[in-house]
Amino acid sequence: MNIFQRHLTSRRISLLTFARLELLSPAATYSTKPDPAAAAPKFQPQTRSANPATSGAERKSMIPPEYRYIYQEFLPDPKVEWRNQIREKLERLDMLNRRSNVDIPEFYVGSVLAVTSSDVHAEGKTSRFVGICIMREKCGLRARFILRNVVDNQGIEISYDLYDPTLLKIEVLRLEKRLDDHLIYLRDALDEYSTFSLNMEPESLPEGAPVPVNDVKVVMKPRPWYDRWERHDLQGVANVDEHTNEKKRLKAEKLATPWERFDLMKEYRRTIPEEEQKEIFAEVYSQLHQQELARKKMKRKRTFVKPTKLA
Repeated sequence: MNIFQRHLTSRRISLLTFARLELLSPAATYSTKPDPAAAAPKFQPQTRSANPATSGAERKSMIPPEYRYIYQEFLPDPKVEWRNQIREKLERLDMLNRRSNVDIPEFYVGSVLAVTSSDVHAEGKTSRFVGICIMREKCGLRARFILRNVVDNQGIEISYDLYDPTLLKIEVLRLEKRLDDHLIYLRDALDEYSTFSLNMEPESLPEGAPVPVNDVKVVMKPRPWYDRWERHDLQGVANVDEHTNEKKRLKAEKLATPWERFDLMKEYRRTIPEEEQKEIFAEVYSQLHQQELARKKMKRKRTFVKPTKLA
């Protein structure tokens, strides 16, 4: 390369460098602060004119508010030390896959269920148990419920994992709620409150009707009891005071903590925030909604009875 070619090459480099400096703004060239014009978005979204009829009104969520009660096992554990977002997402996917294979209907504590599960020791390799749901606990794939029934004057309770692969069918024979969050005290109540026929027929509710609340108050047997029920704020028990002496009553009043229902931070730690609940149900809403529609369609087919005589 001769001297003339070297001069042309250096001249081109200087011209290109000068052109690049001209394209940059002075603030971006000599300052470390970001250029406000460069930080602004290139494409501004078009703003529609606000409707005076709907201005100020908040946008309604697509997720029904009752989902937190129907599908409560989809909500994770409120304890922070037990949380793992990746595990929770994977569990929700497994739960949806399980629901696509087995119909898991809506039920609550106090509903009467019939559960059919596989049993290698049974005659037909399956067993069916009918009972009232006295407890629902835990979350995710570890969610479980307990059924109780009195058979031949003997109280029987069976604990089922909600997403156990051995569960073949879950039927809701009577859909209702109770006044308390659990019905463990039925272990100490009269047998008539826990006795249900093994051949009980399902009771259907009109479509769109609210879930009825059974406000029955059970009568307890004399002591000894499974727990000190006088220390619990039970709404569905009638005669706790009849079997409680003055010493036990004073002890219960001493251990009572009625101020906790006003402790907002303690209640916040016990539950999942509403914003997080909406985010969780937004992930699974489409599949759960499709399963609900399929369940209602099958329910209409079962309730339809073909007439024997045609005109």
